[in-house]
Amino acid sequence: MYKRLFDFAFDQLENLPLDVMFRSKCNGEWENYSTQKFIDQVNQLSNGLVEYGLQPGQKVALITDASRTEWNICDHAALQIGAVDVPIYPTMTEQDTQYILNHSEATICFVSNLELLNKIRNIRQNTPLLKEVFTFDKIEGARHWKELLSLNEDSKAEVQTRKDNIKTEDLATIIYTSGTTGLPKGVMLSHSNIASNVEHCVDRLPELVKGQARCVSFLPVCHIFERMLHYLYINNSVSITLTGMDNIKDDLIANKPHIFTAVPRLLEKFFDGIVAKGEANTGIKKSLFQWAVKLALQWEPERANGSWYEFKLKIAQKLVFSKVKAALGLTEIGAIACGSAALQPRLARFFTAAGIPIKEGYGLTETSPVISVNTLRRPNMYYPGTVGTIIPKTEVKFAADGEILVKGPQVMMGYYKNPETTAEVLNDGWFSTGDIGIIKDGFLKITDRKKELFKTSGGKYVAPQILENALKESHFIEQCMVVGDGQKFPGALIVVDCAYAKVHFPELAALSNEEIIQNEQLNNEIKAFISEMNNGFGNWEQIKGIHLIANPFTVENGEITPTLKLKRKKILENYANAIAQLYA
Repeated sequence: MYKRLFDFAFDQLENLPLDVMFRSKCNGEWENYSTQKFIDQVNQLSNGLVEYGLQPGQKVALITDASRTEWNICDHAALQIGAVDVPIYPTMTEQDTQYILNHSEATICFVSNLELLNKIRNIRQNTPLLKEVFTFDKIEGARHWKELLSLNEDSKAEVQTRKDNIKTEDLATIIYTSGTTGLPKGVMLSHSNIASNVEHCVDRLPELVKGQARCVSFLPVCHIFERMLHYLYINNSVSITLTGMDNIKDDLIANKPHIFTAVPRLLEKFFDGIVAKGEANTGIKKSLFQWAVKLALQWEPERANGSWYEFKLKIAQKLVFSKVKAALGLTEIGAIACGSAALQPRLARFFTAAGIPIKEGYGLTETSPVISVNTLRRPNMYYPGTVGTIIPKTEVKFAADGEILVKGPQVMMGYYKNPETTAEVLNDGWFSTGDIGIIKDGFLKITDRKKELFKTSGGKYVAPQILENALKESHFIEQCMVVGDGQKFPGALIVVDCAYAKVHFPELAALSNEEIIQNEQLNNEIKAFISEMNNGFGNWEQIKGIHLIANPFTVENGEITPTLKLKRKKILENYANAIAQLYA
């Protein structure tokens, strides 16, 4: 029997309580929460929510700009009285936020700061079911969340009664997918959906010493990937430091985590920064760095490269990569869990060879989220370029067109108030992922998104993600999107890594990004890379036209989701003229 999500914290209190269960910043200062303090405030908030009138099944919206302990307290407090929480990305537009609040019928909303409070205030007149907004920061004219903390004994008895009546199969949360097209869909996940994922992912973690292990959490906890891992960390008595992307480097150095979660975009930035710094060296230092990087990119698991390679790698680790790990605050790292989008195999090889193991996995919000994951914990469980082996109690099969179908305890209950769309993706317990893939030697490999495949005017299908990952192996390419639906050939929109270009071509240092992308030498370098890259693809797949872009795709411009996936439709709209010129 799987647990209820709030049970993990109480188990930690009983079996291995921590002096620092959570720590996060409040008014710029670190605030520690022991297991006991966390549980006390969860119970007090549950009392207060009962007194406020929150009923089982009612919805509580949670929005925070950076991960904070208050979010987790609200999550546990709502869940143990039978309420359903609705996490919302802080970067959601006012329009989408309004839609989610109304569609979910949220009655209470917690926000972290003034900016998010003002967002809710701007749409408040259009959200008639929302009764009250509470803030984590103390803001004049707003209700602070601690107003709800209560020690009332009558409420305490009611909380216990409600808690006793909650079943593992009950709805716990509705997570609205950020979506690359259309309105967000509300994914309904039960306690057992997520708790089963916690149970079945434990053996994919590195060996962590319970009660001593540390993690740093900076990805949005409203995303099911990071949220599930919070429960997993709690279940394994791992101390959790919460922070945001803006402070990640400093906080990694300060906390020296044993594990943390990342998306491929962050690892790409780490890699580009490492390369730029190494290339800025001169003489023997630069040569040694280049040798070490080249060696790391050849890494294979299970010591498949042989003893001579392993000997050279140890030298590279001692002379070069030990300094890289120290600079990133990763001297004690056991693993980085990576998901959300496809990771370039070279990054998995590089970081793992450098002593920073990358555990790439695969899943969706609808699968709570993990379906498969790589691990070095056991032999023959790691294969760069794949998303690992299937986790226990999960079945995978393929539709006729190669679409991945999944069945297991983690598969969602359905889409909230959307039985038609639910029926489209759920058939006899099998969930249609929308991803195309294969299983090779027991490892799952994702080849593309079903909806992202396009057909050229010659009738040939092109998988853009494969090409995009290949393009991003160039240090000059920060982001990219392959286009060409209905056209004679694939083309690419390429966001240039102007910071790296300035390092590689010092004469560009004083130029603006717009001027850099016009540089003939840079253009020739990128074209030469693409020409060589094309040799690995069929004629119909080869990139034959490019448009260089000076500034990155952003969440604010609607070009990427909060989890950094491309919003292809929006990018096509924003660069319609440039694309038209590619095929003129």
